[in-house]
Amino acid sequence: MAFGWETVALLALIIILAYTVFGLTGFGSSITAMPMLVLVIPLKMAVPLMLIFDLTSGLLLGLKNRRVIARHEMLRLVPFMLAGMALGVVLLVKAPERLLLLTLGVFILSYSTWSLLLRRDPQPIGSGWSLPFGVVGGVFTAMFGTGGPFYTIYLARRLDDKQILRATISGVIFLSGLSRLALFTSAGLYRQESLLLLGLILLPCALGGLYLGNHLHSRLPAGRVVQVIWGILILGGASLILRNL
Repeated sequence: MAFGWETVALLALIIILAYTVFGLTGFGSSITAMPMLVLVIPLKMAVPLMLIFDLTSGLLLGLKNRRVIARHEMLRLVPFMLAGMALGVVLLVKAPERLLLLTLGVFILSYSTWSLLLRRDPQPIGSGWSLPFGVVGGVFTAMFGTGGPFYTIYLARRLDDKQILRATISGVIFLSGLSRLALFTSAGLYRQESLLLLGLILLPCALGGLYLGNHLHSRLPAGRVVQVIWGILILGGASLILRNL
């Protein structure tokens, strides 16, 4: 699959925006990029492409505070996450793209609206919830790269210390990235024509967006930025639903 320079330029702008958001807020690269990427390239290419940038960013930033990771919570969550990811890869490869995009639109619209309106402190939940949150998070991680919110919802209701929470979320997401790399490679997704070349071309855009977001982090009000992001994602999710009904 060959891409013209106009397409590559549009993809570059999307990647810069997504990783500027990530640098500003610490999350949201895939959930920001996916509604726009699938307008330009197939979903089966967009998901492994984003994984290249996510893993590179994770390696550069490092697993900060990895010594305080709540390993007992990771051990509960990760086996269910891996099971969900195995199912998600099968769906990504076999399911009709229109159905997958409709699912992605519903998820983004629902989660963004919930996040924009939520004002309550998270309530504690039992460890048994690791099964549904792990499996569903794994499915969405493999299909769209957007499973992070499920892990965050679970862990935020299990861990009180913010430093431990951030470290554990980072550890789970980084491990999910490595697992996805193995699954996507075995499923042949990285054998798609032009995918690795496109990743190499766009990698500087991801790193540039990350640098820009980190630079702006101390200059912009974080709460206002997050509200704007959720508003944009609500529009993107609604647009995906309307186009694929």
